Amino acid sequence: MPAQESLEIEVKDFGPIVEAKVDLRPLTVFVGPSNTGKSYLAILIYALHRFFSTARYKEDWKFSGYSCAYDFICSEAAMRMPGGALADLADWAKKTVADGMGSRNEKDILLPDIALGLLRSALVEMPEEVRDFHNEICRCFGVENIGTLIRNNSRDGSSIVCRRYASNDAEPFEYKLTFDAKRTEFIPTIPEETPIWIQGAAADKLTEQLRRITERIGDSAAGLRGGVETFHDVRHLMEDLAVKLASFAQPQAVGLLNSPAFYLPADRTGVMHAHTLVVSTLIGQAARAGLHPMTVKTPTLSGVLADFLQQLIELDYKGIMQYIPMDHEPFLDIDYLSSPLDAGGLAEQFEKTVLDGVVRIDKSKAIGYPRFMYHPRGWKRDLPLMNTSSMVSELAPVALYLRHVLRGNDVLIVEEPESHLHPAKQVEFTRQLTTIVNSGVRVIVTTHSEWILEELANIVQRSELSEARRKETAHGDFSLPHRDVGVWLFEQKKRPKGSVVKEIPLDPDSSLYPSGFSDVAIALHNDWAGIAGRIENAK
Repeated sequence: MPAQESLEIEVKDFGPIVEAKVDLRPLTVFVGPSNTGKSYLAILIYALHRFFSTARYKEDWKFSGYSCAYDFICSEAAMRMPGGALADLADWAKKTVADGMGSRNEKDILLPDIALGLLRSALVEMPEEVRDFHNEICRCFGVENIGTLIRNNSRDGSSIVCRRYASNDAEPFEYKLTFDAKRTEFIPTIPEETPIWIQGAAADKLTEQLRRITERIGDSAAGLRGGVETFHDVRHLMEDLAVKLASFAQPQAVGLLNSPAFYLPADRTGVMHAHTLVVSTLIGQAARAGLHPMTVKTPTLSGVLADFLQQLIELDYKGIMQYIPMDHEPFLDIDYLSSPLDAGGLAEQFEKTVLDGVVRIDKSKAIGYPRFMYHPRGWKRDLPLMNTSSMVSELAPVALYLRHVLRGNDVLIVEEPESHLHPAKQVEFTRQLTTIVNSGVRVIVTTHSEWILEELANIVQRSELSEARRKETAHGDFSLPHRDVGVWLFEQKKRPKGSVVKEIPLDPDSSLYPSGFSDVAIALHNDWAGIAGRIENAK
């Protein structure tokens, strides 16, 4: 079950969306008329990552493997495990350490069935997580009642389904949330027989833990088969191992949603210009709260905007502990301890080709609050970001996140990247997306830009050429295969009123994505022809 396998999101009667079934790819593009639900679906995906991810802010856990496994399994399922099952688990651990039994190679580890069974028990009986799931969606959308997110005129409420496929012929892991104005229900489904492999750095961590445990239990675990009470310490040790194995299994069962996501909302220019004032005001209110009663209620922000503001404040942190689980997490992927993507120069390349200058952080000595500065190419001094063009302010967060935040397998969601951009810059931005995706980051974009879609079509078409042939074309370094790109059209419907989301494949005849932009161009041309004809007749 490789971590990069696809994930399917199915939504019904959510916001303006009647129905959608989206297969998230390394690059996923949402396109369509305004008010059709592109941002709704993008924010929902962000909320799902926030809920399911085990690699996020330490104080904001909800579905992390440790909380899920430890809170429930340690107190319930593990305590009910028979001694024979624990003894079998001990035998498996010894064999895995001794000769790599169950491995496809020297490092991969096949988890025993008991790990999946414990995880299944934990997911099925977790009422607190249902409430957290509900609250996280409300927080991200900035609403108090999840019922306000139900499509108008819907009689059955809304449903959200996440499907994670292990292989083409296997039943999927499925997580389904249904809700109406009064009730929320979360139904996780885990197939009975699905092999779960632990790979790479996670396998190294698990192997080391197995080695330590097997050294401690020695031969004493044999008494567990007869239920001998004198082996209480061994039983406790094996129960702890069972919890850890379920923790390792959880990220695999969740799949792509286990990765942290970062959302760059629309109107970034306004946010970047105003964030200093917003945060300084909040700091001032916090400082005065103990001295004077608050007479004005501070307005609440949507979760995506609040998270964006918080991340802007913390962008200059050299450490990354605010983005990863606590140190004792057994399933922590070592990838999150690696350098940001800027080790490969992605930020510099983006600044050179798109921004025509460098964005940097100037940390305030007074309160430690970062200011954002822009150094245009060829200039001798910096400019405060608020004094730059709207194009720079709009895309500066992309450069900052590349330099300070993003790592392999992360998800970057960008709303309307074409805002305030000349068509030539829109095209160059699309090319840079190719480089970001090829570095391992998964990207979701909402857009109204025909320039972005046309360049994306060129990028996909270019992948059909051999490497040598690609080098002979203009911009031959930028290509993505068809399987890595998904373009989804949000179509307005009158009955039922709302939008239906469908994938639009690359048209083999026009070599374009049929998004409907050409209909606007044709209508404009017809208007021009009619006007020109009347002018000619009037002469």
